[in-house]
Amino acid sequence: MNRPPDPESYYAATARGVIAHPRLLGEVTCDVCVIGAGFTGLSAALHLAERGYDAVLLEARRVGWGASGRNGGQLGSGQRQSQDELERLVGAEQARALWDLAEEAKATVKQRIRRHDISCDLKSGALQVAYKPGDAAVLATRAENLRARYDYPHIRAVPRDEVAAMLGTGIYHGGSLDSDAGHLHPLNYALGLARAARQAGARIFENSPVTRIESGAQPGATTAQGRVWAQYLVLACNGHLEGLGTAYRRQIMPINNYILATEPLGEARARDIIRDDVAVSDTKFVIDYYRLSADKRLLFGGGETYRRAFPADIKGFVRRYMLRVYPQLAEARIDYAWGGTLAITMNRLPGFGRLGAGLFYAQGFSGHGVALTSLAGKLIAEAVAGSAERFRRLLRLPQPSFPGGTLLRWPGLVAGMLYYSLRDKL
Repeated sequence: MNRPPDPESYYAATARGVIAHPRLLGEVTCDVCVIGAGFTGLSAALHLAERGYDAVLLEARRVGWGASGRNGGQLGSGQRQSQDELERLVGAEQARALWDLAEEAKATVKQRIRRHDISCDLKSGALQVAYKPGDAAVLATRAENLRARYDYPHIRAVPRDEVAAMLGTGIYHGGSLDSDAGHLHPLNYALGLARAARQAGARIFENSPVTRIESGAQPGATTAQGRVWAQYLVLACNGHLEGLGTAYRRQIMPINNYILATEPLGEARARDIIRDDVAVSDTKFVIDYYRLSADKRLLFGGGETYRRAFPADIKGFVRRYMLRVYPQLAEARIDYAWGGTLAITMNRLPGFGRLGAGLFYAQGFSGHGVALTSLAGKLIAEAVAGSAERFRRLLRLPQPSFPGGTLLRWPGLVAGMLYYSLRDKL
């Protein structure tokens, strides 16, 4: 099976609490079989085990091997779409409900970190910056909307000169600062969730890629050397669905995103580029996002590709984006660079679904999944337990399929993404 390479990432090099879980051998029976040991699957297995369910978690590679262990680590507020966009899309009432769920998601991550003593370098603060002049007014209006209409006092508009002082670059036109958002080491968060799930009674099997699922009267999952029989299946593969079904695959498109880590910059140099140690993201369609690591490296994410293969020189690929923001880092050594595959949806809202009585799925977090995935696992556990009202609310979100079917949707996506990328450059 064609899979991206193992990540030579800063996260893998600084992982804490890595445990080798066994491969699935033979037949296993359980209440719920969860497929995919990223944030969604780990959260689902943990919440299910805490409710007393016998949960088995199958992972094709290792815990956190996919996007959950490779992403930018930004713990954001709200959904991937802004609240004013959501109000236009689903109405004011549903938009408010989505905001409340996202706030619960963010709080759930923080609670899990505290409760299970997960050492993942959690820090507060996220700054969104205006890449174009008109974006500054949009960010300011959105911040005021959250303060006035969503009772959210943690956000404020930031003028251009203050952004320049905070970031050591003059390329942005303003921004908004969210003090209740933040950033963390995503792989260590995933490993902490896995430890918590094991302690709650979940069984985790690694190096056990699922080759076939059955979601009828007797749900099951088959691997090369084993089989799981369950009452329920939870599909938590996101951008790594491979050949597992078609109905939900049409709603998402896998894309690749890339990050580099510089050498340690030292305290003074790090403060010169991100004075307040916040996470940063811009307003481009293909965004730049960056932050400082615990040891004062710049972790900079930028650029996307839309094929399975990663660039041959990921360091050089991402470094171009970094130097547009920080030309003063031209001499900084790049110690790590890696890529990861995530899944986007047409409208950038997550896709939740249920097929028949026995299969649940959550996918398409569109780069905003650190918090929302943890909520997804929680809501799936609620639905399995018979309290599906909140899960059904997310089922009612519009979930358009990508046009073109299986064969033609990829060229259409590439053309669209390249168009918007060109608009960023213009």
